[in-house]
Amino acid sequence: MLKVYSTLSRQKEEFKPLNAKEVTFYLCGPTVYDSAHLGHGRSATAFDVIRRYIMYKGFNLKYVSNYTDIDDKMINRANEEGISVKELSEKVIPKYVKDYTELGIMEPDVKPKATDYIEHIIEIIKKLDEKNAIYELEDGVYFDITKFEEYGKLSGQKIDELQMGARVAVNEAKRNPQDFAIWKLEKPGEPSWDSPWGKGRPGWHIECSAMCVAILGESIDFHAGGADLTFPHHECEIAQSETAHGRQFAKYWLHNGFININEEKMSKSLGNFTMIKEVLAKYPAEAIRFFLLSKHYRSPIDYNEDSMKEVVISLDRVYTFLERAEK
Repeated sequence: MLKVYSTLSRQKEEFKPLNAKEVTFYLCGPTVYDSAHLGHGRSATAFDVIRRYIMYKGFNLKYVSNYTDIDDKMINRANEEGISVKELSEKVIPKYVKDYTELGIMEPDVKPKATDYIEHIIEIIKKLDEKNAIYELEDGVYFDITKFEEYGKLSGQKIDELQMGARVAVNEAKRNPQDFAIWKLEKPGEPSWDSPWGKGRPGWHIECSAMCVAILGESIDFHAGGADLTFPHHECEIAQSETAHGRQFAKYWLHNGFININEEKMSKSLGNFTMIKEVLAKYPAEAIRFFLLSKHYRSPIDYNEDSMKEVVISLDRVYTFLERAEK
């Protein structure tokens, strides 16, 4: 029997697949405006092991991990470098593939890019429109969170207590502070696509819902990502997906813990943003993978020089023991 801890239920549950023939798993992948950092590595490695274990238990697993290749960060970085957003993604994605391959992470069965699923995104927004769950403002189309009575069930907060999170824009014209953009109207110099609401681009949250539904279906077994995605990203995914399709979006929600650097949360503002390529230049890839797996995947883990030296020593001991055992 396989048991999993789900963020949604806040307890361990016996795993019962929705479809005995195929287990479906969606991991929220990176926004590809820059190379992979250790936080990306922690998430990718943790769920790589979980993926392998599910397969080891005999389940036929379809594993999807996306690339977010259109959002504010992508546009800003492309403008800084004087290239198109498409050129930026084409430059950065191979860097992720290289770093993940060195860390021993299996290639996903499908690696969708958000810009390839614009039609699917528009179809979901149309369904939300039919259910009167969206409204238009001067800058775009927003999802009205009051149309989904269970909003907050993943993060465990009430609507009036929810904290504004990353990528939830402050806009006094919104009906509710937590309402989120699902279609952003075109601005000069930005990539845009035609839609019934005007030329524009998708919001971040709707991208993952569309890719997930298009590839795996309206209801999936596992949805995973870093703990920082619980709110608002995954909360919003649930709200829009379940409102549009009238069924549970994901049965089990898995979230990995944060990476700390010298006992401080990794953050660009603190200047301790550590890239995978930088760590690979100092330590063997196998030692980095071993370090990333040295704590329970839901627990925070602290990266520092002492911890890495201990990991290298521990790994040497393991190999010494195995060599002796073989003899």
